[in-house]
Amino acid sequence: MRQSEYLLNTLRERPSEADSEGHGMLLRGGYIRQLAAGIYSYLPLGRRVLRRIESIVREEMERDGVQEVMLPSLQPAELWMESGRFETYGNNLMTLTDRHGREFVLGPTHEEAVTSLISSEVSSYRKLPVRVYQIGTKFRDEKRPRFGLLRGREFIMKDAYSFDLSEEGLDRSYRTMLEAYNRIFTRCGLRFRAVEADAGTIGGEGGNHEFIALSAIGEDTVALCGHCGHAANLEQAETAVGSAKAAAFENDAAVSVTPPRNCDQHAANNQPANNQSAPKDLPPLEKFNTPGTGTIDQLVSVYGLKPEDIIKTLIYRAGGESVAVLVRGDHEVNDLKVGKYLGTLDIELADGGAVEAASGVISGYVGPVGLELPLLVDHAVAAMLEGIAGAGERDFHFRGVRPGRDFPLTQVGDFRNATEGDLCPRCREGQLTLHRGIEIGHVFKLGTRYSSKLSATYLDSTGAQREMIMGCYGIGVSRLLAAVAEQNAGEGGIAWPDELAPFDVHLIAVSMKDGAQSALAEKLYVKLKEQGLSVLLDDREERPGVKFKDSGLIGAPQVVVIGREAASERVEYENRISGAKEMLGLGEAVLRITEHVNNNRI
Repeated sequence: MRQSEYLLNTLRERPSEADSEGHGMLLRGGYIRQLAAGIYSYLPLGRRVLRRIESIVREEMERDGVQEVMLPSLQPAELWMESGRFETYGNNLMTLTDRHGREFVLGPTHEEAVTSLISSEVSSYRKLPVRVYQIGTKFRDEKRPRFGLLRGREFIMKDAYSFDLSEEGLDRSYRTMLEAYNRIFTRCGLRFRAVEADAGTIGGEGGNHEFIALSAIGEDTVALCGHCGHAANLEQAETAVGSAKAAAFENDAAVSVTPPRNCDQHAANNQPANNQSAPKDLPPLEKFNTPGTGTIDQLVSVYGLKPEDIIKTLIYRAGGESVAVLVRGDHEVNDLKVGKYLGTLDIELADGGAVEAASGVISGYVGPVGLELPLLVDHAVAAMLEGIAGAGERDFHFRGVRPGRDFPLTQVGDFRNATEGDLCPRCREGQLTLHRGIEIGHVFKLGTRYSSKLSATYLDSTGAQREMIMGCYGIGVSRLLAAVAEQNAGEGGIAWPDELAPFDVHLIAVSMKDGAQSALAEKLYVKLKEQGLSVLLDDREERPGVKFKDSGLIGAPQVVVIGREAASERVEYENRISGAKEMLGLGEAVLRITEHVNNNRI
């Protein structure tokens, strides 16, 4: 491709709309342009990268026998009502009404549509299993689009679905997809981890993993163990009853966080803990005046308390009822864990009025002592010998609050977010570290979540009707492009991995007015194209500085500069992956470029 004929306009400055480095470079390099908030056009450079991603996805899907289909974006709302997701998605669902008054959904995903299709096409066990996938546009009415392609209202997604006879068959499909996804993201040059995750609005039970590209701007937080390799999304990350941090506090005079030996059992069987190992001469409760200090930070700064010595009591509304959740002052409640424990998705932190109505005191002074609400006590609180908590009276707190003595431990469990330094809940030897990341893929075991509601059944070998066992597997294709850009963006542009770069090599003729340079550039251009390579030739009449800056923004992994030594057919070769630069003859340059491409293609 000749750059003089290419629809490519670079920008010298980062646009004000860019809220991350990768997003800014995609705009500056002429890859994308915003049409409206969360809605983007892909220019030829951006489309070339997308096509390379799609090509990798197709190769890996077809390698495993997954068949490509194309499902409609416009879906009858009745299907979503049947599945129960019309209300679950709420305002994030884009809907419209046709001229006949029928309501439709612009699909953010296609579980309903594919289940309807397969149920009409497959009726016998002889035609199962079936695995299908598609690559297409999805829609989601994001309240706050951010980071360009990472959180948009229109996006490109690859979604795959498996239909099996049994749970064992689903296990095979799930493992196949996990392995395929690992290959896809590896080929895309990403630094990523597969982590345990929550199913969210997709639903389903059993296996559920997210693939997270590590990035400082990511909206997800993942907990990783460097000892055993355990990884989980923060929403899902379990916490050990003890923690590495807890060990540091064991000798603290005010608080013992050595967990009772039977704490796990109490959480499981709902029996109260007895703290038998605690001293029996603990002082009684002591009320002390704490005017205007209703937050953990205020208690720490005014009274010199340690956050880990404080019992934080938060009121939640769950399924229309109020409950109290107790965590240590240095921990945060995990709403998802609380909701799962209570068996409801309808959970939110109570506002000021609801807190006062439920507890009889304003927020900041609520405590567990005498509180007539169900108490969900986190393991770390149950393991405390004593602590400080709200006294249930404005401007007062209690010292010497002892779990099990001053409030019941009838509902003990894991109700908090994992924190940096916690013991790994799997190996209990390594410590967890927290990392930000971008979700680029998600795989689910759906079971009969959709087949039961949408009547996707088959006749088994005995003639009995059974429900298909489903799995679904998604990759955010446009998010993947953005994630690669974030991981590889630098001061001068994006250093694309070989398999995703819009061009294999960028040829820069310093001066097209120089006959030797223009002739050699054309000769090299033709030879490389004959080798089947994608080549961009900068044949513009521009200053060398402009050409070099544009080349950095375009980000081809190999660059060849045709300059002063053109008359002797020598060029400057640069490999941006390794950073190597050298002068080569024409034949050597062709060989070096083709070898690099062939060695880096899978």
